[in-house]
Amino acid sequence: MTFSDAEKAAIVSILGKASGKVSSLGAEALERMFLGFPQTKTYFNHFDLSHGSADMQRYGGKVLGALAEAAKHLDNLEGSLSKLSDLHAFNLRVDPGNFNLLSHSIQGVLASHFSTDFDANTHAVFDKFLAVVSHILTSKYR
Repeated sequence: MTFSDAEKAAIVSILGKASGKVSSLGAEALERMFLGFPQTKTYFNHFDLSHGSADMQRYGGKVLGALAEAAKHLDNLEGSLSKLSDLHAFNLRVDPGNFNLLSHSIQGVLASHFSTDFDANTHAVFDKFLAVVSHILTSKYR
């Protein structure tokens, strides 16, 4: 899947706005996912899932940080996400459906924090970006 220059700019822009807050925004997205879809907690039984916990901040930061890093490689997402794809497919074995749930939670958080920037076009572009990322992260599942 390819991205137009305008789509690339929209992805980079919204992630740039989030860059100073990746831990808190990522934690908020995880919390939304866990509250809305409690079955997703099963992969995090060793984490403190309470609001604002260090575990939520750290992992939330990893998630949004990985998206920000992927956005630097929009012309080669598959290559840039290969190690994460291996990790999720062979070690973590996360239910592939959970990526879609997390994607929706991330979009909700970004839309609520950056409402003037997260217009319909940005939403559609970011949805496309997250769908591609999710597809790549689950592409090695057997």
